[in-house]
Amino acid sequence: MAGTATFYVSSAPPPSLFRRSSSLSLSSKPFTLSMPASRRFPKIYALSSNDIKVGTNIEVDGAPWRVLEFLHVKPGKGAAFVRTKMRNYITGNTVDKTFRAGSTMEQADVFKETKQFTYKDGSQFVFMDLNTFEETRLNEKDVGDKTKWLKEGMDCNLLFWNGKVIDFELPLTVKLAVVDVDPGLKGDTAQGGTKPATLDTGAIVNVPLFINIGDEILVDTRTGQYMNRA
Repeated sequence: MAGTATFYVSSAPPPSLFRRSSSLSLSSKPFTLSMPASRRFPKIYALSSNDIKVGTNIEVDGAPWRVLEFLHVKPGKGAAFVRTKMRNYITGNTVDKTFRAGSTMEQADVFKETKQFTYKDGSQFVFMDLNTFEETRLNEKDVGDKTKWLKEGMDCNLLFWNGKVIDFELPLTVKLAVVDVDPGLKGDTAQGGTKPATLDTGAIVNVPLFINIGDEILVDTRTGQYMNRA
């Protein structure tokens, strides 16, 4: 998501210009300066309701919304319209909303940046940009139930709008270790039953009977369901 700009340096600058950048090597070759996407100017586009599709981000009443479902309707009588189901990024509320066909609206400038969850500081979760080493902090209420899948060192996508984080996305699949579960029995592999297992993040997942303490498993973060042994 970061933009880049290329500069050519052919001669040494005045000593004061790079006083704080002792590691910068000057040569006639170009060097690249990274510019975080979170600092760019917001882009505002006008959309037609005819352009709406699943995943479209739009602004309604000054808030960003994501389209979850849509249906273009052309009745036998009357004007055509677009029926949608949308989720508010800020509140999480889901509503049904109808737009007149051809009406215009603003596209919400929602963009993603990949950051690594590095540690928890009290009630805050700290994410770091590994390119700029800038930290972004989220409160427990911002993380919500996703905390049960979150591990240190995990890369996540933070969603920004108007310069602030409005949501974040976990990897679709995470590898977690089983720390507590009833022991498996001989022959359990073929029986197809399940049992609850506690994972190293504190989450509880139903797993096959042959899973034991110390096993690593893959979990779908969207459903919270066991996928297979890692």
